[in-house]
Amino acid sequence: MRDSAPQGFFPRWTVKADGVIGPEERLPWGQTVVVGLQHVFAMFGATVLVPILMGFDPNTSVFFSGIGTLLFFVIVGGRVPSYLGSSFSFVAISLAATGYAGTGPNPNIGVALGGIIAAGALYALIGLIVMATGYRWIERLMPPVVTGSVVAVIGLNLAPVAVKAISANGFDTSIGLLTILATGAVAVYAPGLLKRVPILLGGIIGYLLYLVLANGMGLGPAVNFAPLREAAWIGFPHFSRPVFRWDVALLFAPAALILVAENLGHVKAVGAMTGQSLDRYLGRAFVGDGLATMLAAAGGGTGVTTYAENIGVMAVTRIYSTLVFVIAALAAIVMGMSPKFGALIGTIPGPVLGGLSVVLFGLIAATGGRIWVQNQVDFSNSRNLITAAVTLTMGAGDLILKLGDFSVGGIGTATFGAIIIYQLLREPASRHDGLGTADSGVADPHAPAEALPPRAVPG
Repeated sequence: MRDSAPQGFFPRWTVKADGVIGPEERLPWGQTVVVGLQHVFAMFGATVLVPILMGFDPNTSVFFSGIGTLLFFVIVGGRVPSYLGSSFSFVAISLAATGYAGTGPNPNIGVALGGIIAAGALYALIGLIVMATGYRWIERLMPPVVTGSVVAVIGLNLAPVAVKAISANGFDTSIGLLTILATGAVAVYAPGLLKRVPILLGGIIGYLLYLVLANGMGLGPAVNFAPLREAAWIGFPHFSRPVFRWDVALLFAPAALILVAENLGHVKAVGAMTGQSLDRYLGRAFVGDGLATMLAAAGGGTGVTTYAENIGVMAVTRIYSTLVFVIAALAAIVMGMSPKFGALIGTIPGPVLGGLSVVLFGLIAATGGRIWVQNQVDFSNSRNLITAAVTLTMGAGDLILKLGDFSVGGIGTATFGAIIIYQLLREPASRHDGLGTADSGVADPHAPAEALPPRAVPG
């Protein structure tokens, strides 16, 4: 499939009924709606889990994920297929900034929202710079050894949160472990597209097991369905107002770099799958995601990012039409405007969420290693080895760096540390230690840019 010159701000989508459907093509409208709803199904589990972990309103986050996806669609001119769901990169930072205990609404949500807006603004600014100067400097600043280390740190830093959620007592631990096993079984043994939504299906199985053992057999606290019965079917989500603090803004700043790495990987992956380079839209994609994050946080939603689950659906169906994401976004907005839906999410037991968190946070950590492997990062090179080692230790140990009245948490310290250490430890011009170039960090200097792997985890 060859690149075609853009005609107008939006493409003229060509109708195609079978085979590979490119970004600037579309299925008949009936099939487009069905595929769009499938993308909602794919993003749902993780997009709902993130706000719950942060003490945010899931309805509000789902609502703004739809709004943000539409905004992204407009800014990229309908040429980059992507759904923007809740980003996991904000979870640990939000918990640190707000002191959230892990149950019920977050009383300090405004502080977190202000920090997310700051990160979104920095992200959008990076996008404007990329639009003016190109994106190669990002690849030099954050090569695979750096991005892999930072991604792994997110999962390792969150690990204690997940373990605590299933450690209160023996019953909670049993439910958490059963949810983990159910999620793994779906991921490995489920047929077809069901294999692409293990978090959602694993959560449903864990929920049903909890109902049988707790509500049915009295082995644990029963789920209270009274709020679900009393909730209205239609209504606006609960909006919250951000609170801005410079120290919190600095704490959230590293998330912008993580979102850049995620979106870069997404655009490269889609380009590789379609055979149609989307690199010229990278700057606009960063700006779109940054503005969508700011808009979401301005009303009480989580920061948003491109989603690996939706890449998985595209890979299986070979349908890359950007119009299906318009349908998905509209469906998410409708879901977000149902208090009944939010009340149902509120009945999910804590140990079920804990089990899902163990899987998700572990996948995030493992994805860092996957980035290293797929990009052939050479760890016989001391520069790469030291960068990864120091980054992982600082992030997993949650090293807090205090700068006067400001403080940077473990993820931020690790992110900035990875970038700075890698740039400082430059190889002498005559030495490459098996690398194609002194600055690449990758064993094969001829690997195409499109080889950058997609993320394998949500957010």
